[in-house]
Amino acid sequence: MRTALDTNVISSIWSAEPTAQDVISKLAMARLDGALLISPPVFAELHAYPGATEAFISQFLSVTGIIVDFRLEEAVWVETGRRFALYATRRRLSVPTGPRRQIADFMIGAHALVQADRIFTLDPKVYTQDFPEIVLY
Repeated sequence: MRTALDTNVISSIWSAEPTAQDVISKLAMARLDGALLISPPVFAELHAYPGATEAFISQFLSVTGIIVDFRLEEAVWVETGRRFALYATRRRLSVPTGPRRQIADFMIGAHALVQADRIFTLDPKVYTQDFPEIVLY
């Protein structure tokens, strides 16, 4: 079982948010099921966390056993484009109700769909709307 992680899962731990202990417990359970993965966009987004250095990120990933899945299959890029296009069309045809989504969100979702078995996120709405078949953890 391969569990892809959304950026918000890791940042909740680093920020010691109220949900952090629950997130840590769920990560431990997911790790028992198999590999924990992050996609290249998640890896890149972690660098924007306040005070995060490359050394800090590398150490965190090493200690937690989280793998950066740097090689994205062609199918990930194809799904990213398809899902982002559907989102863009939907957004143009409606009154936007929230912040504009970034293509990284679609890359993270496509990676989880194609190269993992499920995704662990603290914002399931993002993925249930645009990736309804994705398995949420």
